[in-house]
Amino acid sequence: MIKVSQLKKSYGSFEAVKGISFDVQEGEIFGLLGPNGAGKSTTLEIMETLRLKSSGEVNIAGFDLDKQPDEIKKIIGVQLQTSGFYPGLKLLELIDLFGGLYNRKVDPMELLSKVNLEEKAKSLYKSLSGGQKQRFSIATTLINDPKIIFLDEPTTGLDPQARRNLWDLIKNIRALGTTVIITTHYMDEAEYLCDRVAIMDAGRIISLDHPDRLIDQLIASGFEKKKESKGANLEDVFIQMTGRVLRED
Repeated sequence: MIKVSQLKKSYGSFEAVKGISFDVQEGEIFGLLGPNGAGKSTTLEIMETLRLKSSGEVNIAGFDLDKQPDEIKKIIGVQLQTSGFYPGLKLLELIDLFGGLYNRKVDPMELLSKVNLEEKAKSLYKSLSGGQKQRFSIATTLINDPKIIFLDEPTTGLDPQARRNLWDLIKNIRALGTTVIITTHYMDEAEYLCDRVAIMDAGRIISLDHPDRLIDQLIASGFEKKKESKGANLEDVFIQMTGRVLRED
């Protein structure tokens, strides 16, 4: 579905992305991981046609990024770290606006039901909680029935219930046949969601594999945790005690 070959991005003498190559398979949830400044968001924005590359090749669903960027825009959905929705518009009005931009007729209630926001249809965007805003942002990526959606740190700042609810939503989107590319700083999130992850550092991909295989490789190298691993963590305790039901403000 996606083929990236020797992708580079420079700003003057600074190389943000240093000749990375990877493929993403159709129907896969693929994670780009790495510390701040690793080049994750730059790579994502180039694939999204939002940033020009310096060199290399990018092919999205058979379309060449250099020659057919408009065709790529028609088949992707993009959820950015920060979204600039008009705060004073209702969700129904925002969906109508986005539908017009894509020149598509959209059933707003059907779309909102996919992200459990049908009860907020007539609410102003500015009145939504953080989790609701993230779910609505993802809903707007689905307006054009994309083959691929890009999610840039979609759960940052969310409480545990909202975070796990968003995980379920992403899994459901993939179940419909959509390919998902995600960046995140939460390793448990990547381990739960991703079929494969590429770990980036200083503009390079330093490892790429299934999360379980990367963990097995680390253990095989002799790595040992100082604290004995348990079958649950504090977030599991929190969810078990407070419930998985999403709390809405």
